[in-house]
Amino acid sequence: MQRLRIRFSRGDSLKYISHLDIMRLWHRAFRRAGLEIVYSEGFSPHPRIHIAAPLPLGVTGESELMDVVFKREYSPLTVLEAVNNQLPPGIEIKQVMPVGLSVPSLQGQVSRAHYRVEIPTSASQQEVESAIANLLGMETLSWEHQRQDKTRRYDLRSQIGDIRIEEITASSVILYMDLQCDNTGSGKPAEVAKALGLPPPSSIHRIRLVVETG
Repeated sequence: MQRLRIRFSRGDSLKYISHLDIMRLWHRAFRRAGLEIVYSEGFSPHPRIHIAAPLPLGVTGESELMDVVFKREYSPLTVLEAVNNQLPPGIEIKQVMPVGLSVPSLQGQVSRAHYRVEIPTSASQQEVESAIANLLGMETLSWEHQRQDKTRRYDLRSQIGDIRIEEITASSVILYMDLQCDNTGSGKPAEVAKALGLPPPSSIHRIRLVVETG
């Protein structure tokens, strides 16, 4: 068997595709490329394709990660070229790297995510910088997230590593956000924007995932 780690991008044309449909897309692409994937055991076997941190609907990404376990060894270049030939526009493999079969799960190694977030606003640079400083200066920030009939309460401030302005115009601001992304919680750029007193983002792009390999 062989385990390969794949870094890929996902653009605007596929940003509203559900995680389940993305998994089906990958499975179909590997099959059409003639690559044999290992399946899990049990009553309902599924291909051993593990995406590190699925992108929420409406979010794009340029350095997403997933691990795939194959029945036999393939060269990384063969996988990259063969699978890219089967993928639709909007998603592309950027890099393929071998990973040991005994290495801990990819999902358990991801710790943070970095985002580029565009927000429509007429606020001045001074006003945005002041809002960022106030938020980062807090020790805690109690927050509630309502989903259907369930309310989740947590400390939003603990999920924020850093925020800074990348670009600002008369009608929008682009923020860099370093947010928690692990098994205990994931910071959401839209909620951080709300905590800053800004409107909902017009676009959210995940720049990278931070993987703790130690």
